[in-house]
Amino acid sequence: MKKRGKILIFGLFISLSSCKETTKQSENTNPESEYIEQIKNLSDSINVQGITIKNLFKSQILAHQGTEYDSTMIIEKVYRPHQKLWDDCYGMIFGEENSHKFNTTQGMVKWNRTLYPENKSFFDQRAKMLLNMNLDSVLQKNLTRFNQLVPHKIKSTISILFTPIEGILFGGCENDKFCIELNYKESEIDYIIEKGLPHELNHLAYEPFRENDPKKKSALRQTIDEGFACYFAWVFFNGQISKYEAVENMTESDWDWYQANEKRLFNELRQYFEDESGDNPLLRNDKLKLFKEAPKSLNYWLGFRIIEKYVEKNGADSWRDIYELNVQDVLDKSGYEMFINEIK
Repeated sequence: MKKRGKILIFGLFISLSSCKETTKQSENTNPESEYIEQIKNLSDSINVQGITIKNLFKSQILAHQGTEYDSTMIIEKVYRPHQKLWDDCYGMIFGEENSHKFNTTQGMVKWNRTLYPENKSFFDQRAKMLLNMNLDSVLQKNLTRFNQLVPHKIKSTISILFTPIEGILFGGCENDKFCIELNYKESEIDYIIEKGLPHELNHLAYEPFRENDPKKKSALRQTIDEGFACYFAWVFFNGQISKYEAVENMTESDWDWYQANEKRLFNELRQYFEDESGDNPLLRNDKLKLFKEAPKSLNYWLGFRIIEKYVEKNGADSWRDIYELNVQDVLDKSGYEMFINEIK
C-alpha cells in the first residue's frame, strides 16, 4: 500500500509539472508577446557614414506595454532623439494652432497617450510589416550601397514614426529633419522603405549642388531632379527592377504610352522648361490639353529619358557627373533634342 501511495504522489507531481510546462510554453509562444519582443529587439537607430535612420515608432509602441503609459519614454526616446524634426518641421508646417503638439514635451506626451491605443490594430499591422521585411537589415544594406555608389557624402537624419496629422509621408524640411510616416493607409510602406529610400536619398545628395544653378527654380530643374532620382534607383538595384518601376512604380503600359508619344510630348513641353511658377503642363498633367490621357509622373518620365540619353552618350558611369552639372548642361550634353529630332 505504501509503495502504491508513493507512485500515485509521483504521478500527480509529473502531471502538475507537465501542466506548468505547457502553460509556460504557451506563454512563450503567445503571438502578442513575440511581437513585442521583436519590437524591443529593433535598433533604436541605424547609422551608416553620416546617414541616420531612427526607429521612433518602436518607442511609440513600447510606451504602452507596461501597466501604465510611459510618458518618459516618449520624451526621451521619441521627442529628444529628433527634436529638430518635431520643433522646426512639424511645429512649423502644420500651423501655429498645432505647433504646441510637436514643440513641447507636454504636447508630445498628450497625443502619444491616445494615438497608439486608438489605432492599435492598424499601427501593429504596419509595425509587423516592417518586422517581416527585416527592417534593420534592409536599412543597413540600403544605406551601405548608397554610400558605395554616390560620390558625394551626405549627412541626414530620417525618422520612421507615427504622427497625429498626416502631411509628409516621406520628406521633411532639411537634411536633418526628414521622416517616413507610417500613418498613410494607402501607402505601401515596405515598398517605400526598400525601393523608395534610394530615390529620396539621391535628392538629398543632388540638391546642395543646385544652389548656384541659374535654373534652380525652373520646371527643367524639377524634371532633371526627379528623373535623376528615378534613374539612380534603377542603377541602385542593378537593373533588377524595370525602368518603368523605377519611374514612380508606373505600369509598363504607361511607359509604352509615353514612348509612343515621346516626340510630340517633348515638342509641346519644351516651352515650359524656363517656367518657375510650378503651374504648367510639364509639372501638372491636368493642364496638358493635347494629351489628356497622359499617365502620371510626366516630368519624372521625361527627366529619366534625358538622363538615360546622357548616359548613353557619355558612358555607363557618367550619371555621377550629373550631381555637379547645371540642369541646362545636362539637357545639352544628353543629345536628347537631337534624338527627338531624328524620330520620324
